[in-house]
Amino acid sequence: MKLNLYQKTALSTIAATLFLIMVGGIVRAAGAGLGCPDWPKCYGLWIPPMHVSDLPSGFDVDSFNAFKTWTEYVNRLIGVLVGFFIAANFLTSLRYRRSKPTVTISSLLALILVLFQAWLGGQVVRSGLASGMITLHMLLAMIIVGVLLYASFKSKEDFVELQMSQKSKHRFLQLGIGIGVLSIIQMVLGTQVRESIDVVKIGMGLTDRSLWIEQLGIIYKIHRSFSWLLLITIALLSYRVYRFSKNETGRSYSGTKGFILLGYAIPIGVISQVLIGIGLQWLDMPGVLQVLHLLGVALLLSVIFIFVLILSQRTKAFEEVES
Repeated sequence: MKLNLYQKTALSTIAATLFLIMVGGIVRAAGAGLGCPDWPKCYGLWIPPMHVSDLPSGFDVDSFNAFKTWTEYVNRLIGVLVGFFIAANFLTSLRYRRSKPTVTISSLLALILVLFQAWLGGQVVRSGLASGMITLHMLLAMIIVGVLLYASFKSKEDFVELQMSQKSKHRFLQLGIGIGVLSIIQMVLGTQVRESIDVVKIGMGLTDRSLWIEQLGIIYKIHRSFSWLLLITIALLSYRVYRFSKNETGRSYSGTKGFILLGYAIPIGVISQVLIGIGLQWLDMPGVLQVLHLLGVALLLSVIFIFVLILSQRTKAFEEVES
C-alpha cells in the first residue's frame, strides 16, 4: 500500500501521540507530575535547573527533585513536538479539502484539541493534580488519538473492502461499540484509581506500595469487578470472529483479513490489560506495569476504534455461514 505525504505524516503523528501518552504514564509512575510546579515555565525558567543551588528565589528548596523536574520537563518538550506533528498533519491534509473535506476538518479539529490539551495541562499543574483533572486530561488525549485515526482512515478508506452480510456486520458493530464503551469506562475508573493512589500516598503519608491497594476503597473494587463484563464481551467477539474466519468467502478482500486480525487483537489486548492489572495488585504497583497499563489501554482503544471504522464502511453484502 503506497502512502502519500499526508498519510505518512498522519501515521507518524498518531505514533508520536501514543508515545506521549506512554511518557505521561512514566511521569505519573515516577510521581513527577508536579516536578515543574509552574506553567508554562519550570521553576520560572524555560530550561529548569539541574541542582537545588540553581533554583530562583521564591521556590521551595525542599520540594525540588532534579530527576522529577527533568522527567516532567522532557514530557513537556515531547508534548510541544507532538503539537508540531499535529500542525504538520493539518497542513498536509489541505490537499483533501475539496476531495475529502472530512479529512481536513478532522485534522483541524485535532489541532484545536491539542491546543486545548496544552492549556488543560497547565490547569492540571496549577490545580496540584486535583482529582478529576487527570481523568479529563487522559480522556482528551484519547479523543485526540481517535480524531487522528478517523482522519487517517478516511484518507484511505477506499483501500478497505470488507465482504460481510448485513446481519453479521450489525452484530460485530454492536460488539465493537459495546467493548469500546466498556473499555472507556474502565479507563476512566482506572484513572480515578490512580488519583486515589495519590491521595493514599501523599494525603495519608503511605509510601509503602504494598499498603496502597488496601486503602483504595470501593473505586478499585468496581474497576476490578468491571473487568468481568469486558471478558464476557470479548469471549463473544472471539467466537464470532472465529466463526466468520471459517467462511472463506470474501477473504480476498483487502479489509477482511485485517478485520479478522483486529477481531483477535481486541481480546488479546483486553486479556493483557487484565493480567497487567493482576500484576499491579500482587506485585505492589510497580512503575513499569503502571506505564504498560496506561499505554495498553490507549493501544486497545485505538484498535477498537479502527475495528468500528472498518465496520462503518460500506460492505459487499452476501449471506455467509452463520458467524
